Amino acid sequence: MAEKRFTSIIAKLRDAGLRPTRQRIALAELMFMSGDRHVSAEMLHNEAAQARVSVSLATVYNTLHQFTQAGLLREIAVDAGRSYFDTNMSDHHHFYFESDGHLEDVPSEDVVVSSLPVPPKGARISRVDVVVRVSED
Repeated sequence: MAEKRFTSIIAKLRDAGLRPTRQRIALAELMFMSGDRHVSAEMLHNEAAQARVSVSLATVYNTLHQFTQAGLLREIAVDAGRSYFDTNMSDHHHFYFESDGHLEDVPSEDVVVSSLPVPPKGARISRVDVVVRVSED
């Protein structure tokens, strides 16, 4: 079972145009083998430490951004200094719980955007991301 999972991770990285280094494989396994999820770089770094994967926080950040650029993750910026990385690549939006900082998916059909601005000359709208901030009573 572990060998099949390892082979699947390597194929996923190669298909995305990324060289399957030891650290990328280890971080990809943590990211993608638990179903759809939202994680910050700090959360993944802590998971890696618990799994005895030796990586620096800078390497985690770099790897998450490489995965995002390769189309394996979506980055969800909730504040100027706080981003999450989402393994669910389907069109959807998010609830952001301000009390504890977690995200939950909102199906795209549950959000209606009635109008968008005309993009600047030479640009196109590639995607609309909606983050609905909620606080719990």
